[in-house]
Amino acid sequence: MDDTPIASDDNGSSNDSSDQQEALMPGLDLPETAEAAPYQVLARKYRPDNFEDLIGQDAMVRTLTNAFDAGRIAHAYMLTGVRGVGKTTTARLIARALNFQTNEIDAPSMALSARGAHCDAIARSTHVDVMEMDAASRTGVGDIREILDGVRYAPVSARYKVYIIDEVHMLSNNAFNALLKTLEEPPEHAKFIFATTEIRKVPVTVLSRCQRFDLKRIDRDVLTDHLERICGLESAAVERDGLSLICRAAEGSVRDALSLLDQAIVQGADTDTAVTAPQIRDMLGLADRGRVLDLLEHAVSAKTVEALAELSSLYDAGGDPAVITRDLLDYVHATSRVKAVGPNADLGEAADTVARITALADSLSLAQLTRLWKLLLGGLDDVRTAPDQLAAAEMTILRLVAACMLPSPEDAARLLSQHPAAPADREAPGKPEATAPEPAPDPVSAAQPASTVSTPEPVADGPGTWEELMAFLQSRRDIHLQLDVERFVRPVSVKAGSMTYQPVDGAPQDLAQRLAKRLLEWTGVTWAILADADLVGGETWSEKRKRDGRERLENISREPAVAEALRLFPGAEIIKITDPEPVSESDNEETAENRA
Repeated sequence: MDDTPIASDDNGSSNDSSDQQEALMPGLDLPETAEAAPYQVLARKYRPDNFEDLIGQDAMVRTLTNAFDAGRIAHAYMLTGVRGVGKTTTARLIARALNFQTNEIDAPSMALSARGAHCDAIARSTHVDVMEMDAASRTGVGDIREILDGVRYAPVSARYKVYIIDEVHMLSNNAFNALLKTLEEPPEHAKFIFATTEIRKVPVTVLSRCQRFDLKRIDRDVLTDHLERICGLESAAVERDGLSLICRAAEGSVRDALSLLDQAIVQGADTDTAVTAPQIRDMLGLADRGRVLDLLEHAVSAKTVEALAELSSLYDAGGDPAVITRDLLDYVHATSRVKAVGPNADLGEAADTVARITALADSLSLAQLTRLWKLLLGGLDDVRTAPDQLAAAEMTILRLVAACMLPSPEDAARLLSQHPAAPADREAPGKPEATAPEPAPDPVSAAQPASTVSTPEPVADGPGTWEELMAFLQSRRDIHLQLDVERFVRPVSVKAGSMTYQPVDGAPQDLAQRLAKRLLEWTGVTWAILADADLVGGETWSEKRKRDGRERLENISREPAVAEALRLFPGAEIIKITDPEPVSESDNEETAENRA
């Protein structure tokens, strides 16, 4: 026996080096140290293990089940949908179904409740005959050729060789081309399953060779029930309203919802009470994109205080004003689509979000939505370039509120019809009417002159005044001559058979000769036309027309009904004035008889 004393440290504890050496020696039957099992996140722990666990995809499961039962199994599948709806999980389940084998069943089967010989290895992605490839990291044609080189060989142990390619839209054009021939004439023992979030980036030639399944976003109620079941299994207490907030933030993605639930459960780790909805809201912050829809709803309802408070809350949570404005544009676009084509518009949103967007569409006209789109589009530029982005975003929201407070064109027309006209208007049936105002180009160029009235009958020698001469030219339809006279002639004196004028700079040199020749042809009288640049003439016909147009617009804008329309639509302009049809004496007599 070794009598060597045992050394002690200053605290009185023994330091037996021989015992330490003995503990390191192999062959000793010592108890193993118990290690806690590593934590597994909920998204992995509760990944569906069979098709019955796959929530929200009943249409796809029903189609696949019927196909397997009928023996009509496709050689290639295309699974598409947003992130987290189960594309990769579904691909592995299909691979298990294709290679399902038990002591009782040796055929493809969708009933995966019993574990088959290949199920565990396929679920762990370790089966030799089921190859998984992430096209996001292996995009080249060489990567595809590695797969295609092995396609012609039979499977090692399973029924089929299954190739699962995730994010297939990331493949290069050359890689897609290399894949086409095999997809068109695949070996009997090979099956392909593709998954993508960007179906529009997949060539049509590839899509046409696959059986396509669109995995839907999960409805909020269905996803909330799912989270509630998981909370029960985890012995965690979270209020249902809080779970509903998580599902809204997840936007139909099961994986996102489970990741957020992981965070939510931790919120109540130090208490015995359930995690509340306010706690969940604080936790979510910007993750809840539905808050941007809340902001839009406040704005279109003219709730200025609530809208600005929501914007400030989003900003305080770390939101970028430009991103918030961009999300508002997305929602206005979605609302416009629903307004145009109805609630069945393909928005790619969860059912509850579609319901909110549909309610927005019902409360707004298409003209109002178009106005909101233009305001937000300009606001996005302002936010991006402004020195204070939050201030620019607030001004954009205020413009939205102001725009939504304006009456719709239908309501404005009703208000105008109820507005009493001035007595003078009722006594003058020939008074011009103004069309509904809207933003437009310069109204002066669009206005018509008050003096363009019916052509007067000229005297025997031809027109005797400047107005008669212009009306006479208009009636003869010589457009080039008429336009030259309107633009380049400043009249000095006009009488039957003669005319003197001051030519405007740039006037054609032969204008006097052309005018005299045409008047001789039309009237049979020789006209003396004199152009003298030293004389001072009056305004040209074009200048007179513009002046008359300005005066007429000023008079029209003072009409009570028009003034009310301009008040209802700030910034609107009159672009066109339409005169009512003249009322004949017979019409007046008939109206009087009807009144009698």
